[in-house]
Parts: sequence; structure tokens; C-alpha cells
Amino acid sequence: MFSKLFGSYVLALSLLIPAVVRAADPQVIDGIAAVVNGDVITFSQVQEVAAPEEQTIRQQYQGQELIDKIKETRLAVLNDLVNRQLILQEFKKKEYKIPDYVVEQQVAGIIKDEFGGDRQAFMRTLTAQGYSMNRFRDMEKDKITVQVMRQNNVKGTFAPPPTEIEAYYNANKKEFATPEQVKLRMIVLNSDPLVSDSAASTKQMAEEIREKAKQGADFATLAKTYSMDGTAENGGDWGWVDEKTLNQDLTKAAFALSAKEVSPCIQIGDSYYILYCEEKKTANFIPLTEVRDGISKKLEQVQRQKATQRWLDGLREKAYIKVY
Repeated sequence: MFSKLFGSYVLALSLLIPAVVRAADPQVIDGIAAVVNGDVITFSQVQEVAAPEEQTIRQQYQGQELIDKIKETRLAVLNDLVNRQLILQEFKKKEYKIPDYVVEQQVAGIIKDEFGGDRQAFMRTLTAQGYSMNRFRDMEKDKITVQVMRQNNVKGTFAPPPTEIEAYYNANKKEFATPEQVKLRMIVLNSDPLVSDSAASTKQMAEEIREKAKQGADFATLAKTYSMDGTAENGGDWGWVDEKTLNQDLTKAAFALSAKEVSPCIQIGDSYYILYCEEKKTANFIPLTEVRDGISKKLEQVQRQKATQRWLDGLREKAYIKVY
């Protein structure tokens, strides 16, 4: 619920004000999924977090594969909940606290952005989903706490050097490949299978239109006049197509054309096609200069995730964790 974090809050050590924080005793309301230093994670918590992804999985899989995917999802969620509990415990151990106004700003931001500022609509949604305002505030407070702790315990510069960016580019060239493409216009004529001579007359018309195009008539104007497909109003414009856009017969004909060339009439079923190649692009690679920033961000994220995992591993080493 409300998975997106809204509002702005200061993610800095200034939020971590020393204070005495009392931990409430865990209440076991259903089966225990895990215990983290005495704090209980229940099966209902796991199911609540996993529910949105499970709904998608149920639409994609069935049988044993569905069971395996649900198990995999719940295990991943349980692992995340264990990490979250460790972070919250570390926060309490350090005797920090999040000021109340930060939580209120967070809640106000959600009401503004998701409910158009309608607090009553927000409250109705909370009630319908079984949440009290106090519980929702606690949930948002935990989210902020986890975010603050992550940012303040995973520090440093993770920007990769130019040599690392170039190495990634060279090792993953296929990721930056652009396929051969044709800028295509098309005229489509459909014969009537219920009329005996319709195929012959339609083919004759297609040949006459093709001849006009070969003699220099504007192909776009011909398409607007004669074509029977949805692109007729745009002059039969298909834009840039690659080898996956059209069926096999049309693809073969389109990519055999040179720029400014008209294809023969192509019959597929009860339809006749005339293609016109405006331009061609050969297969190539996006230059490193155009993708350097994207690669840098990707590598930086990988290193940040590794640093975060090292921090979490350190918390786990000092913790008592039992998974049921």
C-alpha cells in the first residue's frame, strides 16, 4: 500500500537526533515466519507485502511453476523484512529518532499527491484497507527510518572511472546495437473473396498504381488516394521499421529495396501490397558518447547495492536470526 515515497524530507544525520526509544513487545497474531533478535516477523506480514507481486504471478503461471514462483517471491520478501527489522533495530540501538514533523510532512505529501489533497478520501481508503491513521503513520515512519539509515551508513563516491565505463561498453556491445531499419511507406489493396473477378481486378489496379509510383508520382499522395489500410491518411507512412515489425514476406521485400525504390506488387492472401523505401539505416552501435552517462549510473548503482549489502551482512553477523 502506498509503495511510493512522497514528500520531501532531509535525509541526513541531522534527522538522527539521540533519544531514548522504547521498543514495544512483539505480539504474535499468527504463524511465525522469522525471529530477528527477539522481534517476530509473521506469515501475515510476508503475505501482505508479497500480495501485489503474487497477483501478477497468478496471471502468468499455473500448476507447480506457480507454486515455485510464489515460494520464491515470499522468500525474497521475508529476506527484505529481516533486513528491514535489522535496520530498525540498529536505529533504536543508536538511540536516534525521526522528528514527528517529518512523518507528518510525509503523510501530507501522500494525501496531496495521491488524493488531490482530499483528506476524507484518504481516510476512507485507510479504513477500507484496514489501517488506522496511527498504524499508517508508524509504517511511514519506518520507511523514512530505513531510508535515512541506508543513506547514512552507505557513504562514499561510487562513480566508476572512465576506463570501467569503456570496458562495460566493449563487453556489452549487443546492448547498444541498433538494427538495420527501413523508412517505409505502404499501399494496401484488399480484394473481395466473395466476388469472382475481384482478385484479378485488384491486382490490375495494384500494378497500375505501382507503375505510377515508378514513373515519379508522389507515393504518399497515391497512398492517401488508394490505400485501404489504417495508414492511408498519413500517406501510408510506417516510419522506421526493423526486421521484427512486419511479417516475413513483407520484411523480405522491404529490406531488399534501395532508398527511393518501389517494390513489386506482393500478394498475401486476398491483399496486394506496394512498398516504398524512403531511407535505409544499416545495423550499427550507439556511440559510447551517447550512452556514457547511462552506463555510469548503472555501474554506480551496482556498487552502491554492493556496499549496502556489505552493511546489511555486517548487521546480520551480529544478529540472532531464525527462519521458520
